[in-house]
Amino acid sequence: MIQTQNFKDVVDQYKVIFFDAFGVIKNYRGLVPGMDKTFAYLDSQKKKYYIVTNDASRSPIQLADSFHKIGLPTIKYGHIISSGMLAKEYLDLKVHDGIVAYLGTSNSAHYIETSGLHTLPVSMIDDSNIDQVNALVLLDDEGFNWFHDLNKAVNLLRRRNIPTIVANTDLAYPLSVNDVSIAIGGLATMLENILGKKFIRFGKPDSQMFMFAYDLVREKMPIGKKDILMVGDTLHTDILGGNKFGLDTVLVFTGNTLAADAETRITATGIVPTYICDTAVVDE
Repeated sequence: MIQTQNFKDVVDQYKVIFFDAFGVIKNYRGLVPGMDKTFAYLDSQKKKYYIVTNDASRSPIQLADSFHKIGLPTIKYGHIISSGMLAKEYLDLKVHDGIVAYLGTSNSAHYIETSGLHTLPVSMIDDSNIDQVNALVLLDDEGFNWFHDLNKAVNLLRRRNIPTIVANTDLAYPLSVNDVSIAIGGLATMLENILGKKFIRFGKPDSQMFMFAYDLVREKMPIGKKDILMVGDTLHTDILGGNKFGLDTVLVFTGNTLAADAETRITATGIVPTYICDTAVVDE
């Protein structure tokens, strides 16, 4: 049986904490019980913290507001580092004109609309404008007709040799203790297999996500990688990504990884967290 450590003892060793959102701070029930104590403690100790998330379904302001609604008013939009921000950066650098088509909700389109480009949902692409489409961005699994718009996306990419950006690499996300739903990363994998193409993916576990977060923090304070702790519930995204980037990591059992399965999964994958804690709750 795996031995777990007290989260407070772990977090006291670091200056900056990166938290995954779903499965660490909140889950399908709402706020993970006791996480309000964690953020109160971090604020009292003047430790910096950021939410490093693959959630590109809403803007940083909207994501921060979602935390306010579940009882975490101290999390501001400046604490949010989303994979959608990387998608925006790519578009700023690589796509300068034409139409950017997207799959997702109008809320998720925030990231591409702030690049100043002409954006349209895939449902509005037709023969009159398809030749003007210079990128496709996969943002969210909601906000479109799966049958109609996924087929339209396939045929768009058959006709146009354009970059396709996946703003959330997650394959699935939990709906309840028993059920999951397919995420946009899972839909992207299906489209890649149909088309025989590779898309540009942003989000954990890619090192680019951690480098983006690291650079943002270093703009505000002198910091090294050994001063940062990555807290996550999933071995293949949070822990693998943090390990690859050179951060210390802590696996918690409030999300995708269950305590009963942890030892088997760690042994099978070779993905080893620096620490293991039952939760990310600080009990003083």
